[in-house]
Amino acid sequence: MYAPPDDGTRARMEAAHAEAARRLGVETAGPLAWGWLGCTIGGRAGEDRWLRVDAGKVGRPQRVPGEGTAGAEQLVPGEVPRPRLYAATAWTADGYAYEAELSDLVTTPVVSPHRCDLATDPGLPDQWWTDLRHALLILAKVDGTMRVTVRDGWAARAFPHFLGIPGPSEIVRTTGHGDLQWANITGHPLTILDWERWGRVPVGFDAGTLHTASLAVPSIAARIRETFADVLDTDAGRVGELCALAEMLQAVARGWYPHLAQPLAERAEHLTGVRPPNEASPDLPPAV
Repeated sequence: MYAPPDDGTRARMEAAHAEAARRLGVETAGPLAWGWLGCTIGGRAGEDRWLRVDAGKVGRPQRVPGEGTAGAEQLVPGEVPRPRLYAATAWTADGYAYEAELSDLVTTPVVSPHRCDLATDPGLPDQWWTDLRHALLILAKVDGTMRVTVRDGWAARAFPHFLGIPGPSEIVRTTGHGDLQWANITGHPLTILDWERWGRVPVGFDAGTLHTASLAVPSIAARIRETFADVLDTDAGRVGELCALAEMLQAVARGWYPHLAQPLAERAEHLTGVRPPNEASPDLPPAV
């Protein structure tokens, strides 16, 4: 999907992928696929499995039961289309903590393999949109997750910093994916990938995240607003969409997706009546 940031990261992650295959007793073949900034690497294992390795610095917060892909495997109903998890292993080496997961090989390509947003209309059939809506409705009913994605404290700082408005007085939450963008969902038939951030998200955040990643293609943005109008047109859903806009504006401030700066600002102003700051720092001020 993405390229590794440097040769050292490439060598380290390729070695970690080989170590994961050894630990899980599988043989890998074919090209390797990279995740965001070289933090993940994946490749085919056997006939119908995918081996993915995630890396982070030693000392990062450990997952609790119910979080991540393992939590999704335990708690999310099979009606929600996603790769099934078969085995996992974890280890540390050279200051990094590695987590490897063996799951279904998904052969349907993701909608946007090289970026989170859309450049053109992918021509998804009506059934795909029906399936996506159904999947999010089923996911919203899941109970027992521990992770809170998009924390209240972050929103309290991000709204004035990136949107130019006070932080929300209340964030109503539901269970959601937490990273519903076009690099994490396949074309028809639908499969939803990458369950690292799933948990308690603001109502409307998933639909809002997909909408922010679609602003360069007005026909798809309109389809999302139509499909999820019953969520996005509520007070709680409006807050969730604003959380998604603030998160993407922070990414723009860090140098990512500069082509979205104008449509993001226009959408935020449409919702709030306030034009976001022109040059917000990517770093939030401390909570007070």
